[in-house]
Amino acid sequence: MKRIAPEDWYSIRRLGNDVTSISEPFIQEFYRCNIWHVRGRDRDMLVDSGMGVVSLTEWVPLVTERDLIAVASHTHFDHIGCHHEFECRAVHAAEAELLANPTRENTLADPYVTDDIFDALPPEPYCSRCYAVKKAPATRILEDGDVIDLGDRHFEVIHTPGHSPGGIALYEKATEILFSGDILYDGPLIEDIYHSDAKDYVTSMERLLTLPVRLVHGGHFPSFGAERYRQLIRSWLNDKQKN
Repeated sequence: MKRIAPEDWYSIRRLGNDVTSISEPFIQEFYRCNIWHVRGRDRDMLVDSGMGVVSLTEWVPLVTERDLIAVASHTHFDHIGCHHEFECRAVHAAEAELLANPTRENTLADPYVTDDIFDALPPEPYCSRCYAVKKAPATRILEDGDVIDLGDRHFEVIHTPGHSPGGIALYEKATEILFSGDILYDGPLIEDIYHSDAKDYVTSMERLLTLPVRLVHGGHFPSFGAERYRQLIRSWLNDKQKN
C-alpha cells in the first residue's frame, strides 16, 4: 500500500466561530477521528488528537501557536494518539488511568488497528502490528459541570457515559455549539465495546436532548445542525424503546 509523506497526512479546514477541523483523510471515514481546534482569547483548546501516527505539533503549526489545553473526549486510540505531545492534558476522571497507562487492549487498538483501516499508510516506520498509544498522564482531571475557560469562551463539561465510562461532551452556551465526542455523531454509533453501558447511553442521550444546541461537531463524520441533532437522538431513543 502507498505511504503518505508526513506533510500531507493532515487536512486542515477553518470553520466559523474560530473552530478549525483537523483530520487524517487517509484513514477510512468510520475510523477517522475529528480533531477540533478552538481559538480563545487567552488560550486555545484541542478536542481529541487523532491516531498519533504523524506528529501534530510538528506538522500542524496551528496547534503550537499559543497556549493550548488538549482535551480527550474519551480514551480510544483514534482520539488520543497525539495527547503526549501537549503539556496540558485533560480527561474525565473515569478514564484518567487509561490515558496514563494505555494498552492496545484498553484503547481498542486491538482489534481495530490493521492496514485495512487506511486508504494509504502513514510514513515509515509506521507498522499496524506495532502501533500503540503513548502514555499521556492528565494534568487536569475533569468532572461533570467543570468549565474549560479560554478567556472569552467557556465550555461546560458534560459527562456522557455510555460509549465509554469517561466520555464527555463540551458545550458552549453562548454559541450553542456542542463538541459531542463519540456519544453522538451522524453515523453508526458504537454501543457494544468492552466498557460500553447500555443504560448509561440512554441516560446520556436523554440529557443531551434537553440542551439548546445549534451546531454539533462530533467525534466522527460531518458536523450538523439543531434539527438533525434532535432527529438523531429521538430516532436512537425510539429504537431503544422498541427493543
